Amino acid sequence: MSTPIDDTQDHPPEDTADVFLDKTLRPNKWDEYVGQKRIKDNLAILLRAASEREQPPEHILFYGPPGLGKTTLAHLIAHESGSQIRITSGPAIERVGDLASILTNLGEKDILFIDEIHRLNKNIEEVLYPAMESGVLDIIIGKGPSARTIQLELPAFTLIAATTQVSGISSPLRSRFSGGTFRLEYYDTEEIKDILKRSATILGVAIEEEALDEIAKRSRFTPRTANFLLKRCRDFAQVHKNKLDKRSAKEALELLDVDDLGLNRNDKEILNTIIHKFNGGPVGLKTLAAATSEEESTIEEVYEPYLIQLGLLDRTPRGRIATALAYEHIGLEVPRRLQKKD
Repeated sequence: MSTPIDDTQDHPPEDTADVFLDKTLRPNKWDEYVGQKRIKDNLAILLRAASEREQPPEHILFYGPPGLGKTTLAHLIAHESGSQIRITSGPAIERVGDLASILTNLGEKDILFIDEIHRLNKNIEEVLYPAMESGVLDIIIGKGPSARTIQLELPAFTLIAATTQVSGISSPLRSRFSGGTFRLEYYDTEEIKDILKRSATILGVAIEEEALDEIAKRSRFTPRTANFLLKRCRDFAQVHKNKLDKRSAKEALELLDVDDLGLNRNDKEILNTIIHKFNGGPVGLKTLAAATSEEESTIEEVYEPYLIQLGLLDRTPRGRIATALAYEHIGLEVPRRLQKKD
């Protein structure tokens, strides 16, 4: 028989948890951060060594798909280091003066977190080089023959950057992350369940073990998605005056059009388009985008990675191909050309 998870710990007021879900559910201690053990072990050594030298940690780069905890790791590093963290993003830094203002306002051993650093202007990148390597900011005053460069000393700081497209960062900038470049991996189902249990406790939700299983297996191996689905299932159970058990969870997830593999309407539309309109493929990205009314970049960066990871889609030089697993998942007969030969 399923055992509900009791909410016996203190948690933020319900309205705060609702409005600031991501912030509320973000771990505040290393022990609360589930998964990514290899990265955590490396960071623990890096932070301890820096602390013993009484220096700020070296610059760090995190990369990987959205929702895996890059921002959370930056906050945890700041917490463990006892440092203030200043947060910005690549698109927000439009001019060299914007970056200069941020850097000159940093305090000793502060942490600067730049999200989506791959979208940083290349001219601004060049200003970062001496700041990261030598702790100086080169500013050009004037124009033409009368222009001159002055150097401003910066306090010792740590740059932590995050990106979903590490290839979009130039090699000179990547090489300056001397603390390490870490790739975040997808989570397994048990790790997602641990995250959901903690989130349910914080949100004051009594949820049965079987409901956790239903949400976890449809979470796309991503904590952010898991927490989103948990909140929607909670809302469904609350409105229908039900307990959050397996039945309520399945009904809520079906209403969201999220199937057993975590595929949503858009994922299934892509597979159906390839199978029904293009005989299973191959079909080019531009043609697929036009047929599904989606942006090419959205298909390539948002939907394809998960479909490929599940083995439902192949990306070949000739185009996208639906696999035998895709036919089986949709409930169609697998074409003879895709059937395994004995």
